[in-house]
Formats: sequence, structure tokens, C-alpha cells
Amino acid sequence: MKKYDIKALVSIGMLSSIGFVLMLLNFPLPPFPKFLMVDFSDIPALIAALIFGPVAGILVELFKNVLDYILTSSDTGIPVGHFSNFVAGVLFVIPTYYIYEKLKTKKGMTYALIVGTILMAVVMSVLNYFVILPAYTMFMGFPAMSGEETRQMIVAGILPFNIVKGILISIVFMLLFTRMSTWIGKQRAYRI
Repeated sequence: MKKYDIKALVSIGMLSSIGFVLMLLNFPLPPFPKFLMVDFSDIPALIAALIFGPVAGILVELFKNVLDYILTSSDTGIPVGHFSNFVAGVLFVIPTYYIYEKLKTKKGMTYALIVGTILMAVVMSVLNYFVILPAYTMFMGFPAMSGEETRQMIVAGILPFNIVKGILISIVFMLLFTRMSTWIGKQRAYRI
């Protein structure tokens, strides 16, 4: 296991806090169900992964969701939404990190973000079908959805939402990345 120095730990803590604040600034997109909210909290996790490695990105995703659950709770009382946000963030950040590590160009980052978006959208659709939506209906006391209803919810709502969310996050991140890429490269010297 990697041993992080003080700078890395403080940076991970700061990026987790920024991610938590960005989670609070979430908003719905009109054509999608209201429980699906867009936030830009995966951007600090992606920055952490690029600077300190993939474990740092995962830690930022974990800490921001734990902070959000402790301070805002959830509708179900169980952190189903936070678990979903954590998994979606990891599915977006980790492939993006590994693809960018191979290509290391702005064009490579664009390609990495596209792959991260597609992977997140597809895997989250599968997880929603088998785990997340059944957990929501169980904990909220709603009648169980049939397989066809679940499939329609995923195809019409969850899959396109995750694609749109990934595109929005990618656009904002690329705007930041074009300005910060030199700084991120210098910070990578502290990678352990």
C-alpha cells in the first residue's frame, strides 16, 4: 500500500471538501426524473487522481460522499444515493486517469473523458437495474417495479442522464484542464 506524505493527505482532504461543496450545488435537468441530480463534484476527484494517483481519486470520492451523508443524510435513511454517486464517480475517474496516463495529451484527455463517460453510463445502468433501483424501492417502501418498468426507467432516464452528466463534467473539466495542465504536471512531482 502506498504511503502518502502530509502534502498529499492535506490535498486529498481539501479536494474532498471542495467535492462536498460541489455536491451541495447539485441541480436537476428538466427532461430527467427529479431524483437524478447533476453536480460537478467528480472534478476534484479527477484532479486528485491526476496528481496523486488513482487511490487519491477514490479517496476523494469516498470522503465527499461520507461528508455529504453525515451532514445532509438521505431520503431513505440508508446511503443508497451516496453509494450510487461514489460508484459513478469511481467509474468515471479511474478509466479517465488510466487512459490519460497512456496518452498524456489534451486530445488524449478528451478521449479519456469520453471513455469514462460511456463506461460510467453503461455500468451504472446495469447497477441500477440489479442493485440501486431495487434498493431504493425497498428502503422507500414503494411497490417493487417490474423488470420492464425498471428497463424503461433506465433506457429513458438513467442511461441518457449519465451520458449528459458525463458530457457536462467533461466540458467543465476540459476548460479547467487547458488552464491547469502545466500546474497539474508540476504537482505530479509529489506523487508517491
